This record gives sequence, structure tokens and C-alpha cells, in this order.
Amino acid sequence: MTDVSQEPVLELKKVTREYKQGDTILKIFNGLDFSIHAGQIIGLVGQSGSGKSSFLHIAGLLEKPTAGDVFVAGRNCTKLDDAARTKIRRFGVGFIYQFHHLLPEFSALENVVIPQLIAGASKNDADDRAKKLLKKLGLSHRLDHLPSEMSGGEQQRVAICRALANKPLVLLADEPTGNLDPKTSEVVHAEFLHLIQDEGLAALIATHNLELANKMHGVVTLQDGVLKRHK
Repeated sequence: MTDVSQEPVLELKKVTREYKQGDTILKIFNGLDFSIHAGQIIGLVGQSGSGKSSFLHIAGLLEKPTAGDVFVAGRNCTKLDDAARTKIRRFGVGFIYQFHHLLPEFSALENVVIPQLIAGASKNDADDRAKKLLKKLGLSHRLDHLPSEMSGGEQQRVAICRALANKPLVLLADEPTGNLDPKTSEVVHAEFLHLIQDEGLAALIATHNLELANKMHGVVTLQDGVLKRHK
């Protein structure tokens, strides 16, 4: 296992998530604790409806917990206003989803450059960073191709590069290869893990695939509102 630093880059303390449905309170999970350090890759598993996506959204500051606190790089982000949370997401958190959500009118290179420009990078630096990431995932020959001109595996590789473009502290992925066929999924997943390790960041990856999850440094299961760490 990769050496990790002392302070977690992401920490959730006593996090609860509830939804109101009419007069009923639906409790997704209650009082969960979780932490991850730079260099760790943790798999998040659980049945559909167990709350994995809600957990990722709270961890990534897209949703606020009903109770509890979320820390990014030691900073409590729970009570920050939307502007402050957006800034932390922009620089501290990368997201990858099951569907790539690439901008269809822009090339592979542009899809990875644009988030960097929004974050304030220069055009030259953004181009260099994007080309470096895309090369690592074997896409140097696809820089000028639109998403519609690429395979599903290539599109997801571009999405991975986009998520890493701003050098986040932590990467959150929700079934990142779930929309690919099994063979392509395995190849992209292996490349994905290698790139994460090369970048040295923390990653929490939700997946239904236990075989893929077991290739990570650790696995946590979300079941019946309880988070259990297996290794």
C-alpha cells in the first residue's frame, strides 16, 4: 500500500443524510465517519439505493449533510456559503461519473483545457497539462477529436483526464466504468488506478464490481445506513 500522510485530505465526521417524503423522514445513513489520505485509493460498494451517490455528493460538497461535518484538507466546509464551497470543489475535488458528460462541441483536448482556464490557468499551461494527461491514457492521437468521434472507452478516458486537470486533492468517482463493456471496463479501470497513483492523490471510487474494488488499497461497504471498512 502507498505511504500516506498524517492528515486526511477528506474527512467526514458523524454525517447523517435524511430526506423528507411527505410526512415521512427517510434516513439514508446516520452518523457515518470516514477519512482518506493522499495516496489512498478506496472502493465504495453497496447495493443500488444504499446511498453511495448521496455519500459522494456530500463528500464532494455538492450536498450538505443533515447533520455532521465534512473536512477538506483540514478545513470544515459544512457551514461555508455556496461560493466558498464552489471554490474548494474547483481546486480540491475532482469528479467522474458513469456517463462522461463531455462537452460535445469541443475536442478531447479542449474538454480537458476548459476546466483549467475556468480555474485561472494560462492557455499554455492548460494545454501542456491536458496533453500530458491525455498522453498517459493513450489519447495523443485523439486530441482534436470530438466526443462523437471516439469510442465509449476513449470518452471516459477524456473524462478522467478532465477530472484530474486541476490537480485535485481528492478524486470522487461514481461507477466510472459502469457504462462500458466488461473488457473495456477492466482496461480503463487499470489505467485509471495507475494514473491516480502516478498523480499521488486520494480517490474514493463507487463501484458495483467487487473484483475491481478489491484491486484498490481498501474497500468500504455502505449497507443499511452503516459504513464498514474491510481492509
